[in-house]
Amino acid sequence: MRFIWSIIIILALVGCKTSKDVEFEQKTVEPDPFKRAKEAAEKGGGIFNLDKREQGTIVNFATSNVMWRATLKSLNFLPLLNADYAGGIIITDWYSENLNSKDSVKLTIRFLSNELRSDSIEIIAHKKNCITAENCKVSLLAENFSREIKDSIINNARALKIEEEKKKK
Repeated sequence: MRFIWSIIIILALVGCKTSKDVEFEQKTVEPDPFKRAKEAAEKGGGIFNLDKREQGTIVNFATSNVMWRATLKSLNFLPLLNADYAGGIIITDWYSENLNSKDSVKLTIRFLSNELRSDSIEIIAHKKNCITAENCKVSLLAENFSREIKDSIINNARALKIEEEKKKK
């Protein structure tokens, strides 16, 4: 047993580096934050790391995407649970028109492309029917309901696109 422990300790010591093997790079840090920010901007760094010379992912902000804006406009009466532009998804919270209603609806909207087409978004609608607070049944709503929501979004997107074109002229 001593022999095995001796071998383990010897191997552990042999595998360790000495302080002579480690090289440290001396870095001086500029104390003035404005100068550091200017240097980072000149190098192409910064918060968003947007360098014009770099070829990479093209970032489209939510304000430039007509489908995204039309969806938010169409669903402005619903409480949002999650809206992730980068992930291309909007999830609403459970919603019912009447406070005493035992039925509520929840929507999940997935953006499949940035183009203004009917197949650019997918809408999944769920309905929750609660007999009591603990006894609820969740089911998928009929395709007609999702299609009506999608049509509303597409119509709003077309109107926004036409409005944008008029502003350009």
